[in-house]
Amino acid sequence: MDPEVLFRIVDVAGVIAYGVIGASLARKLEYDIIGYLTLGILTALGGGMIRDSLLGVGFPVALTDPWYLAGAIGASAFAYLVPLDGPWARRGLTLADVLALGCWSATGAAKGISAGLAPIPSIFLGVITATAGGVMRDALVRQTPAIFGSNPLYATISIAAAGIMVIFQQHDMYEVGMGLAILLCLIFGLAARRFNWILPVRQMNLLADSRRILRREHVTNLRKFSRRKDSK
Repeated sequence: MDPEVLFRIVDVAGVIAYGVIGASLARKLEYDIIGYLTLGILTALGGGMIRDSLLGVGFPVALTDPWYLAGAIGASAFAYLVPLDGPWARRGLTLADVLALGCWSATGAAKGISAGLAPIPSIFLGVITATAGGVMRDALVRQTPAIFGSNPLYATISIAAAGIMVIFQQHDMYEVGMGLAILLCLIFGLAARRFNWILPVRQMNLLADSRRILRREHVTNLRKFSRRKDSK
């Protein structure tokens, strides 16, 4: 199969999966059909629309490619009619989710490089493409965005995938970069959910930690000095 066709399938499948995932939240919150459509479309297309608006390269692709808006609307309507809470449905959505994470992270990063941006801004665009829709969805319903902590790695994997794409895009190896980005998100995205890999959430305080260490060393030195004095 032509790699471009495969990437296109993953891309559109991601739109549908994100639309279903966003609309499924509307079911939990007991929204009406407008709520389903709003959350589904926002989740599926929000990140890409922000990316294209930041790049200023014309109309967002979500408005010019008929598969995008149709896929998001269709997925939202389907989630409204059919509750997808069975184990196989969840597994299918999870698989499509991590595949789309890699595809969209790489796509956003590649568009940044093609527009003449430096690697770091291009990686930023990749992460925005893949995660901003979910962040806006959560903020809209007054929930803490899922990527902000205590959940399996997601944005971190997106950063890695976008970084891989930037490296290969700079060497004119678009298809290799896209494939590796999708593969990385597939492997590590599924592993993060299976083994609950999360970033540490402990509050860091370097000043307090350094004071504690100095105090401990000071007490230890005093004890050593006291023992030497007693031995004399």
